[in-house]
Amino acid sequence: MAADQPSEGPLDHQSHHSHSGPVEGKREMSLDNSMEETKEPADFQRGFRFWAIIIGLGVTTLLGAFENTVVTTSAPFIVSELGLGADYIWITNAFFVCSAAFQPLFGQLCNVFGRRWTTLVIVAIFTLGSGICGGANSGAMLIAGRAVQGLGSGGINMVSDIIISDLVPLRQRGNYIAVILAIYGIGTTLGPFIGGSIVEVTTWRWVFYMNLPVGGVSLVMLYFSLHVNYSKEMSFMQKLKRLDLVGNGILMASTVAILWALTVGGVQYPWGSWNVLVPLILGIFGFGLFGIYEKWGWSAEPVMPPRLFNNRTSVIVSINTFLNSALLYWIVYFMPVYFQAVKRYSPSYSGVALLPQSLVGIPGAAISAIALSRWGKYRPLHFAGFAVFTLGIGLFAYLDENSSRAEWGVFQSVAALGAGMVLNTQLPAFQAPAPESDQAAATATWCFIRTFGNVWGVAIPSVIFNNRINELLPRVSDLGVRELLSNGDAYQYGSASFVESFPQPLQGEVISVYRDALKLVFEVAVAFGGLAALLVFIEKEIPLRTELETEYGMKEPSKTAPDVEK
Repeated sequence: MAADQPSEGPLDHQSHHSHSGPVEGKREMSLDNSMEETKEPADFQRGFRFWAIIIGLGVTTLLGAFENTVVTTSAPFIVSELGLGADYIWITNAFFVCSAAFQPLFGQLCNVFGRRWTTLVIVAIFTLGSGICGGANSGAMLIAGRAVQGLGSGGINMVSDIIISDLVPLRQRGNYIAVILAIYGIGTTLGPFIGGSIVEVTTWRWVFYMNLPVGGVSLVMLYFSLHVNYSKEMSFMQKLKRLDLVGNGILMASTVAILWALTVGGVQYPWGSWNVLVPLILGIFGFGLFGIYEKWGWSAEPVMPPRLFNNRTSVIVSINTFLNSALLYWIVYFMPVYFQAVKRYSPSYSGVALLPQSLVGIPGAAISAIALSRWGKYRPLHFAGFAVFTLGIGLFAYLDENSSRAEWGVFQSVAALGAGMVLNTQLPAFQAPAPESDQAAATATWCFIRTFGNVWGVAIPSVIFNNRINELLPRVSDLGVRELLSNGDAYQYGSASFVESFPQPLQGEVISVYRDALKLVFEVAVAFGGLAALLVFIEKEIPLRTELETEYGMKEPSKTAPDVEK
């Protein structure tokens, strides 16, 4: 593929010409963009069944949204009861590593076995993981349950994007992805509040048990609404041969190895020790081996086709997707520490304090989606979004124990506005160079990059935070407190009840340690955000298709059951 050129002919991207008479053919270029924008493709229909699928996907998305963040305010209670200690990070990382590693495989399963049953199985897996977590009586069981949850959550996020891509033309996908992401954003932002409220009123186990009824409702809604075409006739063994099992295995193993190194490096083991260097080197080597395996076509259907990255736009969008998702979780997981350990808010009020992230971020995402659909230009939205997001993160570094509600509210609003502008516009930009036949692979690849970024968005600031805590501990006069907060345990003690259990001036010393550690966490985040803003200038605008060409669209009511999801 030529650099920065869509794999389809350029005429396919501007195929609807608005005339008073019949359309002269798909190859004719549109000469009037404003007229084109007001005319919807004939094959794009939004009836009751369409909206039933969208709403069903939205309810399903709530499952993953809650569990991505609901443990942030409840984690200290969970870690304390189950005695996880420094292993608390695996409550999050087990979730994210499985979420990321299995997404490309789920993308292939959608092509091989169809969207409908793959989606239902994914939701069932997530619900099962929630039950395991709720009934956990040890740290190992909880982490195992979180891994199962993560597997289902990654599939939920990915399959939602794939189904919307099947139902909506590329130019307008941002509008409908915005509907799903709005629900996701609400769930993500309310998660800390809900988690904090649960642990204050009842047991932390309901943080996970609440997913059981939601999962049940989701399964029922999708079972009755998600009827999409799938007519490929082949045996079960033929379908299995299409799966890139070796490629997926290499990818999963490499992801786990790198995450392990990031988690223990500088906390449990020195960065130069073999405990860190060996898994890190093996993981990086594994990613290289995965790339070679996919490039040389040793698999009949590569899980991540190299042709998806044959242009600079896809490469830059991939990098910025990674950076954006990392920064989002950077904030989601460390702002609660500020509110509870520095401002000494209760877990439930900390959740309320995080509301500006959804109250501003969701409208920002909706506005950017409408602008993308109206003008078809994503570069200005990417640059403006990353610039504003980086500014907001930089302002977080100025927060301390004396900051007013207005300050932390405005600072969060600035960051949320920028993050929202980027949120809905990355996937259409990544899909633009790829033909419609590669949309499932492109979507699964993009989702993997996004979710893998989430992993780093927790691991990197955790390493920075823990190392900085160790450096600042000499200012704490009490030796026992220093031992409690050292070697990666400070996060689990980052609550108002812990801080306020000490008399002055010891309480002020503990607060200063948390405050200055968080300051460095946010300062480092600014560098990542600034890099993303600069990389936008390398992107190239590629026209977004206005036609919908897919073999996985909604089933026509007149079609018989054997034609669907065989």
